[in-house]
Amino acid sequence: MNLGQAIKLCRTRRGVSQADLARQAECSVSYLSMLENNKRDPTLSTMTKIAHALRVPVGILFFLGAEGGDLDGIDKSLQGELARTALELLNEPTNNQRTLI
Repeated sequence: MNLGQAIKLCRTRRGVSQADLARQAECSVSYLSMLENNKRDPTLSTMTKIAHALRVPVGILFFLGAEGGDLDGIDKSLQGELARTALELLNEPTNNQRTLI
C-alpha cells in the first residue's frame, strides 16, 4: 500500500499545496511531507481528514494507493475502470464537486 503516492497524486491533481492541505487536514506540513514520502503510516482518522480536505472519498485514496496484490480479488478490467473513474473525479473542479465522504 502506497498511501503517500495516492495523497500526493490527489493533492497535485487538485492543485493544492502541501501547506494548504496540511492546514485543512489539521496536520503539519512536515508530517504531510513524511506521509507523501512514505516515511510515516497515517491513521484512518488522518486519512479521513486528508480525503475530506481533498474532497474525495477516503476509499479513493486507498484504491489509488494499492500496490502489487492488494487488488487481486478484483477483475483487472474493473480495476482499470475504477482507476479511470477515480482520475476523472480528481479532474473535476473542487468548488463544484459534491462531498462524497
